[in-house]
Amino acid sequence: MNGKNRGFTLIELIVVILILGILAAIAAPRFVDLTGQARIAAMNGLRAAVQSAATLANALQVAQGLTANQSVTIEGATVTMTNGYPSASGGGIDAAVRFDTATFSTTGTMTFQMKAMTTCNFSYAAAAFTTQPPLIGTVVTTGCS
Repeated sequence: MNGKNRGFTLIELIVVILILGILAAIAAPRFVDLTGQARIAAMNGLRAAVQSAATLANALQVAQGLTANQSVTIEGATVTMTNGYPSASGGGIDAAVRFDTATFSTTGTMTFQMKAMTTCNFSYAAAAFTTQPPLIGTVVTTGCS
């Protein structure tokens, strides 16, 4: 052989391709389910935003000295209040949160869900008493993938 030949032999190339194939077979399943995990994370983020908006609306109402069922204005939006927290009807918690309507939607009972995924959701129930915060359900993740 001539000493000037430089490059890889066919066996070396096949070994490298084989190693890359094995790595791809091991790594690929770990990245396949990222869409479902992203949806779950988005729903958990929206749930935290709903909880924070309810708390902040309550704090604003108390700070302004308003009665428990008096509406508050948050960044120009009027938020309907029930027992010191945003109501579960239109103009209540949905106005306080200002969520992305292209990704999330609500139903009449204030169930927040991913668009076109009715089983990837959580519910919001207005405060029953002025001494209790609203009930915010845990995220149902069975339909998020």
